[in-house]
Amino acid sequence: MSPRPFQAHCSRLKAPPVKPISILNDVLGPVMRGPGSHTAGAYHLAALARSLLGAEPAEAEIVFDPDGSFGRAYQEQAADRAFTMGLLAIPLTDERFAQALEIARKEKTTIRFVTEKLPEANHPGSVRMRLKSRDGQEVTVFGNSIGGGQVEIYLLEGWPVSLAGAAHEVLVETEEAAEGEIERQIRSDRFTLGEPRLERRGGRTLIGARRTGSLPESLADDLRKHPQVHRLWQARPLMFAKRGQPAFADAAEMIQVCRKRSLSAGKLGAWYEAQMFGISEEEVVVEMVRRFEIMFGSVEEGLRGRGSMQLLHSSAHKIMAADRADRLPAGGLHTRAAARAMAAMHVNCSMGVVCAAPAAGSAGVLPGVTATLLLERQVSKRAIADALFAAGLIGMIVAQRATFAAEEAGCQAEIGAAGAMAAAAVVEAAGGTAQQAADAAAVCLQNTMGSVCDHVQGIPEIPCHTRNAIAASSAFVVADLILGGYENPIPLDETIDAVYAAGKMMPCELRATSLGGLAATPSALKLRRLR
Repeated sequence: MSPRPFQAHCSRLKAPPVKPISILNDVLGPVMRGPGSHTAGAYHLAALARSLLGAEPAEAEIVFDPDGSFGRAYQEQAADRAFTMGLLAIPLTDERFAQALEIARKEKTTIRFVTEKLPEANHPGSVRMRLKSRDGQEVTVFGNSIGGGQVEIYLLEGWPVSLAGAAHEVLVETEEAAEGEIERQIRSDRFTLGEPRLERRGGRTLIGARRTGSLPESLADDLRKHPQVHRLWQARPLMFAKRGQPAFADAAEMIQVCRKRSLSAGKLGAWYEAQMFGISEEEVVVEMVRRFEIMFGSVEEGLRGRGSMQLLHSSAHKIMAADRADRLPAGGLHTRAAARAMAAMHVNCSMGVVCAAPAAGSAGVLPGVTATLLLERQVSKRAIADALFAAGLIGMIVAQRATFAAEEAGCQAEIGAAGAMAAAAVVEAAGGTAQQAADAAAVCLQNTMGSVCDHVQGIPEIPCHTRNAIAASSAFVVADLILGGYENPIPLDETIDAVYAAGKMMPCELRATSLGGLAATPSALKLRRLR
């Protein structure tokens, strides 16, 4: 008997291609403004489109499919402001974020947001961007916000491409007869990464090359003047430029590498990032400590109760006060971790600065856990960096085999993944092995399998806040179970496959559309906005 679709997916008869995923680029980042991952995704898509235009845009048309996640909630997730900030080349963390649309009007930049059917859309986070500069240059691109602030441009002027902002990109449209000559010119300075990609149609070729740096201006001018070159596009990286290759394909291989090298998951994570970017381990540790400080800052800011959310009043500081006054039936470390996670989410949903981990909707879990490790267990910042690298390795494996996008696989892909990562972080901080970190992550995912994404009114507040809280608290419980002797029978790789398969089987109403689950209840529909 042939396996049913779910069983076939879980068996992974053919392993997925190994992708060069980075912890700092793709898992514990970006540093962004809330309230949602599509806020950062929108900014990155706009920044890439502006880069491809090669000039300041005077006009922009941003089109969303009505059935996609942008079309349903782009204003609620402040994606309109984020697109605008990217088009204007203003950092996403700039304090003027809330006034982005007004700034565009003052600078006489016309930006239109349109919702209409996009036949070319291939993802719930698809968008079409048409940009025109003041001197008449134009570019049309299609891109996806794929979760956790990560993006991909997949069509450029009708050409299939794959641009994610992880390197300098050079794309040249030329007559097919000249492709060999043009390719040699692009590669002449030896900064090209791997083999250029070639797409051919109608006698023309698109040559795409990933590079560690932009083309020298003299070479770019020569290419533009070449009689058989029709157009040259360049895009700058949005983050650290990736240079290295994946060191392992799955959790099983990761554990083997740790055993062979006598490394913990955290130590392997720091080494992996250093070779991925071609920099020292100390440099990546410094950057990880910086990101932890942003996480810790979001917890501290949220516990002050400042800022305004759209549906919820801040309660994290009240919970902490009740715990300190011994007014709770249990209280203790787990409750304080939960309250700290809610505090970070308060900042996220007030359009404050957070570190996606791995997504904005789960941006409270790891801050809540790591702040608790620092304050309650006196774990040093250096050791917390290792804990975050261990968490990042788990996230890399999730990204490799599945997704961080709730539109694809429900809340289990965001807060479920964050809880798994946090459990691995606690194991690392406690001196556990890579095997134990992977087992803790697996158990967390096994207990969040099937969780739907049903944020009320399209806003990542209800039930996201309490889910972040529970995930932070349970990270400590699961770490206790594994380090106390529980033997996990279903390994992490198989668990991730099963979670992803279950998520793909969910109806669209339960995957970030706000059409089902708690979002469809009468009370949710009647909730009044606070701002």
